Amino acid sequence: MLRECQWRKEMAEKWSWMLAPWTRCWSWRGNGVGQEDDRHVRANDREYNDKFSYADNHIKTSKYNVITFLPMNLFEQFQRVANAYFLVLVILQVIPEISSLPWVTTTVPLVLVLVITAVKDATDDYFRYKSDQQVNNRQSLVLRGSLQNEKWMHVRVGDIIKLENNQFVAADILLLSSSEPHGLCYIETAELDGETNLKVRQALTVTSDLDADIAKLADFNGEVICEPPNNKLDKFKGTLYWRGNKYPLDNEKMLLRGCVLRNTDWCFGMVIFAGLQTKLMQNCGRTTLKRTSIDKLMNTLVLWIFGFLVCMGVILAIGNTIWEQKVGRSFRDYLPWDSTISNNNAVFSGFLTFWSYIIILNTVVPISLYVSVEVIRLGHSYFINWDRKMYYGPKDTPAEARTTTLNEELGQVEFIFSDKTGTLTQNIMVFNKCSINGKTYGDVYDEFGHKVEITEKTTCVDFSFNHLSDGKFRFHDSSLVEAIKMEEPSVQEFFRLLALCHTVMSEEKNEGDLVYQAQSPDEGALVSAARNFGFVFRSRTPETITLYEMGAAVTYQLLVILDFSNVRKRMSVIVRNPAGQIKLYCKGADTIIFDRLDPSNEDLMDTTSEHLNEFAGEGLRTLALAYKVLDRGLFEEWMRRLLLASTVMENREEGLAALYEEIETGLMLLGATAVEDKLQEGVPETIACLSLANIKIWVLTGDKLETAMNIGYSCNMLRDDMDEVFIISGHTAGEVQEQLRSAREHILGLSRVGSDVGLEKTEMLSDDSVFEETIIAEYALIINGHSLAHALEPELEQMLLETACLCKTVICCRVTPMQKAQVVQLVKTNKMAVTLAIGDGANDVSMIKTAHIGVGISGQEGMQAVLASDYSFAQFRFLQRLLLVHGRWSYFRMCNFLFYFFYKNFAFTLVHFWFGFFCAFSAQTVYDQWFITLFNIVYTSLPVLAMGLFDQDVNEANSHRYPSLYRSGQLHLLFNKRQFFLCTFQGIMTSFLLFFIPYGASSLGVRDDGLDISDYQSFAITIATSLVIVVSVQIGLDTYYWTAVNHLFVWGSLATYFAILLALQSDGLYLIFPSQFRFIGSARSCLAQWSVWLVTLLTTVMCVMPGIAVRFLKSELRPTVTDKVRSLQKAISKQSPRELNLRRVRRTSSRRSAYAFSHQQGYGELITSGKNMKVSTAAPSPSIHSPGWVQNGTGLLENGMKRKDACFVPSEHSGTWEGMERTEQVPETICSGSKGTQQTLIDSRGNSNGDI
Repeated sequence: MLRECQWRKEMAEKWSWMLAPWTRCWSWRGNGVGQEDDRHVRANDREYNDKFSYADNHIKTSKYNVITFLPMNLFEQFQRVANAYFLVLVILQVIPEISSLPWVTTTVPLVLVLVITAVKDATDDYFRYKSDQQVNNRQSLVLRGSLQNEKWMHVRVGDIIKLENNQFVAADILLLSSSEPHGLCYIETAELDGETNLKVRQALTVTSDLDADIAKLADFNGEVICEPPNNKLDKFKGTLYWRGNKYPLDNEKMLLRGCVLRNTDWCFGMVIFAGLQTKLMQNCGRTTLKRTSIDKLMNTLVLWIFGFLVCMGVILAIGNTIWEQKVGRSFRDYLPWDSTISNNNAVFSGFLTFWSYIIILNTVVPISLYVSVEVIRLGHSYFINWDRKMYYGPKDTPAEARTTTLNEELGQVEFIFSDKTGTLTQNIMVFNKCSINGKTYGDVYDEFGHKVEITEKTTCVDFSFNHLSDGKFRFHDSSLVEAIKMEEPSVQEFFRLLALCHTVMSEEKNEGDLVYQAQSPDEGALVSAARNFGFVFRSRTPETITLYEMGAAVTYQLLVILDFSNVRKRMSVIVRNPAGQIKLYCKGADTIIFDRLDPSNEDLMDTTSEHLNEFAGEGLRTLALAYKVLDRGLFEEWMRRLLLASTVMENREEGLAALYEEIETGLMLLGATAVEDKLQEGVPETIACLSLANIKIWVLTGDKLETAMNIGYSCNMLRDDMDEVFIISGHTAGEVQEQLRSAREHILGLSRVGSDVGLEKTEMLSDDSVFEETIIAEYALIINGHSLAHALEPELEQMLLETACLCKTVICCRVTPMQKAQVVQLVKTNKMAVTLAIGDGANDVSMIKTAHIGVGISGQEGMQAVLASDYSFAQFRFLQRLLLVHGRWSYFRMCNFLFYFFYKNFAFTLVHFWFGFFCAFSAQTVYDQWFITLFNIVYTSLPVLAMGLFDQDVNEANSHRYPSLYRSGQLHLLFNKRQFFLCTFQGIMTSFLLFFIPYGASSLGVRDDGLDISDYQSFAITIATSLVIVVSVQIGLDTYYWTAVNHLFVWGSLATYFAILLALQSDGLYLIFPSQFRFIGSARSCLAQWSVWLVTLLTTVMCVMPGIAVRFLKSELRPTVTDKVRSLQKAISKQSPRELNLRRVRRTSSRRSAYAFSHQQGYGELITSGKNMKVSTAAPSPSIHSPGWVQNGTGLLENGMKRKDACFVPSEHSGTWEGMERTEQVPETICSGSKGTQQTLIDSRGNSNGDI
């Protein structure tokens, strides 16, 4: 009965789902609780699963389909106020009583704009549709009695699918069995959390026995009851019911969509969540319509202009009413009222006149404005696509503008949110240098003893003596190889430690062809280094490790693994060598290792410490190595106590930790390693340059805290000369609040929040945007994922935002994709600043979609980020050119275009307003209808397009050299409401002069033959000619960078005006269309008079001279940064250009070890248990006798050691915030303007912060 009620409820939900389809597009964004309380999935039973109407595996990121495109697109387009405004005008123009212009003049341009925009939107969406189809049509092996190839879109919940090595997981599946022992499999989750290290998943024992038996898998009918769809990547709760038994399920049994199967031949899984309900898609966010700030401003301005238009219409309508009542009555015989005006109603005449003037004056916002804007944006997009300096040759990847609507927004970015792995880094770990017994290796020196910079052309060490070496490994210091060949004991022991102390698995399918399965990239780099220097890790069992030391096979007995933990920050192994000697090998964070050294190592520790400082100063990840020879009797006693501690039920972990501490003392220091987490080329320089442009860069990464901090130091986002680095690591909302409060107090310099002085200061500095400018000291804020979850709650998000914005650097680590989007949304909503998100993996899609601008890097983590982005390229360093050159130019050009466009149209249109006072407010136009039609389409369209496409205030070299030029876009200086009022005022004054100077001249002047020149047609031609010349001269003055296209368009448009003018008023057209071309011969007659040309010259001078005078005075008295740079540019225009001098500064830093944080706890237990071992015959492993007490100890330890997931919080920093260690050494700096810039831009003509 209960099951029947549940079924009825589910059927009701199904019908409500079908009857309200619009809810479907929203439901996947949430956690799904509204649709499901829990999920029931039965394997191999589609009929049962279909009752619940679960989502299929089809995904859709496109917005439209064939049916919805037209209504949705028109709805979006008419959200633009101007389009709605022109639609109203079209309706008015079809009313003959009020229309003084043909309706075609507005309808055709409006339809053209709608069609062009619709085609562009359809094209963009079509590419999204194609990418969706590419994913949906991927092939997967699905069990249908037998294995069959099915497209991903046809995979359904409850299906059993087979995955093969290096294949993407098609849906969220429950792991059933695999090719590895005990149902283990290895996955890479780079697209989910940005981490490339392998993770282990293990099937239930009861299902792993299904193995690859198709018959057993086809008969499997287990039912899973689990949580509903949600976006929590690290959690899963469910239960498997099979054969009358219940089996608990957690996240360790799940393979999520977006993962890649690695180092596992095959595995089978049961689909639990599919399509939009997978955790990856739940984190992807929603595709939204992005509009630039200029678009939004233009919407506001259109409303203002419409209000101004109504005011002018009201004034002229009132004038018409008064004139008709006072004067018009005397002219009824000559100017009879229309029949529609009943009872001689002058008020009704004024009402009709109002609408007539609304139509005549509508050209203050011509429809051609939006056509021109779209053309300019399209041109800017092509400039980005064609930029060879943003082309990445190794991958044959050009930059791509995937949208054409956001180009000018690139010139206004204030916040950049960047992923780390694959975005800032190459995702490659390289063994770079080491220190062994007080001597450093890794640098190259010339014959004079001077250090030589290592480049790709530097000769590499010859490893031919080692037939098991890795051909891809590169090292340049041959002295280390010589030390190996000379059998120096300390060097050999150093690499022996690297080959023994790890949790790497070795796979050797062919003789000598070794593949290391490292669960952290650091481990892989170190073991690979040992391999190349002659200490080859060949194979392992739960009890032994086999090395090939300089070609000879040596097997060590593995006695104990003292596993890594976040608190210990180190790992140790205890082994017995063939000679029977027992040794402990330990590697870990240098601060931890140095505290456990034997006092006799003091001198060596000091020397090694200096080397570590040098390594860290170069941005390398350091690790200290030590060993200890153990007495057999003492070790046996310690081992008995360890076995006892591993069996107790209470305080087991504390007891084991104490025993680990006991034996890891009195260590002998061997040296230190330096691994480079290779940054992409130019990342530090790019970050430094963008920082000088006042762009704040926040790093949002799924990596662990220490890994993220190391990259922060490598990029110089974190430096040891910073005043403080705050680490927010609280586990509760109260702890996080206290840490944020303490950090904020420290920055503000407040001793007590409740003090009167503190309150007064807080109120005084409540305006964040102002106070942030006053912060002189430099701070960094680092917050981890579980703390961020509390900080993003409504009660704390403002405190988080305020504290973060007071810091120069913000790093969020261990964050989920949805948290990335929430951080972006927090800044986007509250700071009212333009945000840009950049990433390369599917875990970055949500923040890319949330930010104003999304940038995808075509890296090693697939193409999901690129497909969701607005712009894409291959290297992070191209972001500098995208923003400082293309973005700033686009913003500058668009602002100049809008300023000029509004100016010329006010000047053109308001002549009608002045003329209204002299034509009895009769809605008579000054110009003939052809001039009105062609003015914005032909006479002035091309020059302003040329300016909007090609103009440059400064060249690209100076755009890079002086990043402070970018500030104008962030402050909206070039086009804002004030600038709009200025261009409006200039246009009004120009229209005033354009009308009254010719009016005054024609009223008093006569022709050469004595005839009157004040006829309407000559007056109209004089004003029209003056207008075209004035706006052409003005655009010439507004253009800073002249090209052949500019010259052609400006002078060509003038010539075209006169050619068309003479043609339209020729005898031939009049004879063919007498009703359309009534100004016959007027142009020839008018332009033949020298007085007309003098009036035109006087009008032009009077219109442009005030602007020239104002511009000259501003540049001389209050020059902007752009004015200064332009002056310098002109002064050196004849000199050879000097390249920007980017110099990487060597940073002296406190030591940092990233090993303990990029490693994962629990692998020691996995290795000693033997669960991940499989029999291999490729590599022979000599066997030695293993004492029985060791065998038993291993078994007991397997039960005693448990994996922990606690995050590291140093005990010495248990206060409200955590500070970073700093040395007394001050980093070398070359910056004179700001101590905060370690990578700076040097030019003899400016200071280091890019100012003039």
